[in-house]
Amino acid sequence: MTRAKICGITRLEDAEAAAELGAWAIGFILWPGSKRACDPAMAAAIARRVRRRVQLVGVFVNPTLDEVAHAADAIGLTHIQLHGDEGPSFCTAVAGRTGCRVIKAAQVRSSADLRDLERFRLVDLHLLDSWAEGQRGGTGRTGDWRLLAQRRSKVPALLSGGLTPENVAAAIAAVRPWGVDVASGVESSPGVKDHARVAAFLAAVAEREEDAGAPDPAEDDAPAADAAAPAADAA
Repeated sequence: MTRAKICGITRLEDAEAAAELGAWAIGFILWPGSKRACDPAMAAAIARRVRRRVQLVGVFVNPTLDEVAHAADAIGLTHIQLHGDEGPSFCTAVAGRTGCRVIKAAQVRSSADLRDLERFRLVDLHLLDSWAEGQRGGTGRTGDWRLLAQRRSKVPALLSGGLTPENVAAAIAAVRPWGVDVASGVESSPGVKDHARVAAFLAAVAEREEDAGAPDPAEDDAPAADAAAPAADAA
């Protein structure tokens, strides 16, 4: 089964819809520089309502360890996504300090970027994003799927970058990721999800699995990401 993460959540109704429609995870962007940034207090309030139904991912860009630890505890995050220039040792420190699973993101332009990502062998997931000058994710641009299909790693991957209900099945067929990540492709405006498009995206992912009739991608190496979420009082 290919998992789906709905990222850039800022509203309770969008989180509820994602959970109800079968998303594996929702993402809160906790970097103020994003047009989809979510206030940590709002993220905590949303998390309390949906934590038993979805995984909770906090997205950071070049944070301090204390910042990550505080947010993880206050919100009750299950996963930390690092989308900046963080190194392998910082990722290890985050996992040790928070107890969360770690996702390391990379904006992939070349095979060199894929090789560099292999420095992060101890994280739980790699996120393969598209590149755009001056942007940290949320580019709305598709990546080079042929290049990404050449990736050989024991670390499962989330595919991101310009995914939509219209192209996600083709993306899964081309890259064979463990999961997919969408933000702008299911929005009516930044941070505001279009529930019909969320439903269509998740349906396209599910239909792709049914049509393929293939084993789960990277199943043997997949992290135990479907484990129960933290208790409701964790936040």
